[in-house]
Amino acid sequence: MVRYSIQLFGITIFALALIWFADPGDASQLSAETPEPVLWADTVHIDLDDKEVRTEVEVPQSRDTFLRNVKKLTQTAFSIRNHYMEDVDAQEIIKSGIVGMLSDLDRFSVLMESSAYEALMESTHGKYEGLGMQIDARDNRIIIVTPIEGTPAYRKGLKAGDVIWEINGTSTEEMNSSDAAKLMRGEAGTSVLLSIKRTGISEVMEFEVNRAVIELKSVNYAGVIPGTDIGYVRLSRFAEETSRELREAISTLNDQNVSSLVFDLRSNGGGLLDQAKETAELFLEQGREIVYTKGREAHSERHYRSERPPLFPTDKPLVVLVDEGTASASEIVSGAIQDWDRGIIIGSTTYGKGLVQQIFPISNDGSLALKLTTAKYYIPSGRCIQRPETQSKDPHVRAEADDEDGIDSLVVKGEEDIFYTNGGRIVYGGGGVVPDVDVDRETWKAIEINLERKSMFFDFAVAYIADHPTLKPDFEVTDEMIAEFRGFIEEKEFDYKSALQVALESLSETVVAEDREEVFEKSLEDMQALVEAEKETDLDLALPYIKKALKREIVSSIAGERGVYENIVLKTDRAVEKAVSILTTPKEYSRLITEGKQKAEL
Repeated sequence: MVRYSIQLFGITIFALALIWFADPGDASQLSAETPEPVLWADTVHIDLDDKEVRTEVEVPQSRDTFLRNVKKLTQTAFSIRNHYMEDVDAQEIIKSGIVGMLSDLDRFSVLMESSAYEALMESTHGKYEGLGMQIDARDNRIIIVTPIEGTPAYRKGLKAGDVIWEINGTSTEEMNSSDAAKLMRGEAGTSVLLSIKRTGISEVMEFEVNRAVIELKSVNYAGVIPGTDIGYVRLSRFAEETSRELREAISTLNDQNVSSLVFDLRSNGGGLLDQAKETAELFLEQGREIVYTKGREAHSERHYRSERPPLFPTDKPLVVLVDEGTASASEIVSGAIQDWDRGIIIGSTTYGKGLVQQIFPISNDGSLALKLTTAKYYIPSGRCIQRPETQSKDPHVRAEADDEDGIDSLVVKGEEDIFYTNGGRIVYGGGGVVPDVDVDRETWKAIEINLERKSMFFDFAVAYIADHPTLKPDFEVTDEMIAEFRGFIEEKEFDYKSALQVALESLSETVVAEDREEVFEKSLEDMQALVEAEKETDLDLALPYIKKALKREIVSSIAGERGVYENIVLKTDRAVEKAVSILTTPKEYSRLITEGKQKAEL
């Protein structure tokens, strides 16, 4: 019955509105001025292996059968309104009916109330008060798709892929992203306590993050990489002003006669589809296909092509940086560039968000809207970059499917996952955009994570700058500065739990539960001594990261976000360094663009 749900939904809303809000036998005509649906490019996740989506095996219902089914709904609503033993809340009953109809669809087709709709629209323009990160519902929890650069979430060290376990003590199990956003947004200056689970860290970590006014911009930085003639542009989202900001940035770089360009789409969680199109056509030849959408209905197939000449010359080399936080609209751009052999993709496999959603306002006062998955999008080679994932809204169904098939697998299953670029290079489907050159993201040790989440670097930077007001952004972190930092965190009584300590605590609990303290007392004491010794050496092992983090925070305080790019990112970032290495070796760039995927050795 899924294939009739949308029609049923519209008729039911109309019928229920007549029953609940009009006097018996006297229904007012609804306004004919219905807003156009909003096409939203930020995407959700549905199972690509769902054969019911691709194959129509049901016998079509007749119009009369369909209307008889609708009549059952209206008759039920009428009976409740007139005969139930107590008064009922009309709006809540109707919303429950709508939610029931949506329950058989993918779990990201949802009913949105005005606050959730406004929050979604905020991400395309203006500003809001909150933490500054894009989130998504995945595998029964809330996951951070990407923290927005320069925001409280970013400065606290929250990372793409972190799972939000609790928000102010409220479990996120079965929570949707709209409800999670409500809990995390609020007045600037107030705080939110997040419990985070991170891959490779056994304990749940707590981050207290202060809300702030989040300024939304697209181009975070544009300039020339020091010591080269290579341009660099960092794009963090696709919003209403994205193409305008990008055109200004690339025009400036063209005026500086850059020889090539590094286009950084890492941790770009997506946005508006039209802006993805306008971004891609800055680099592709006019007439090139960028993306096409295809759903169940014939009219859902739409093709988007470059409609004007490229702004950045096609004879100049291009590198696009991606990572696991690169999603949705940014996957359209990077995938199109890869499929047309226009540039080299460097980084790690992208997030895999490949479904188009539309926003349908369903109430005249704007209080309710339907966010409905209507199509999948495909990049020019024919790849659908949506990552296969179990999508049932029923957690029991989802758990059974998980046991059988697994989740989020990016393993190439066979020939159906192999595609070809315009020049004949092999590229892979099955979820996300697989880069031409792999550069794994940096991993953090437990001590590094805890120094970040407890704001040790930020707090030290504030104090250090106060004592050194003439410090310049090009300073170097000295041994004396490290010694001061050691003293600072000791004074702040900084502590954390190492992986060994967490394991020891679990073992100790088991010993107590089994009443075996006397037997294991000496062994536990010896292991505790090992924990303390491990912590003594952890700080020394983390020195490279500590130096980088101290410089980042101090430069940020002195010269802002632009200073961080010019003094740190463009000089020390591993992916940027790899891009520069390839772009300054024309033969290597040419080989990669013609021969295909190559593992980076870093």
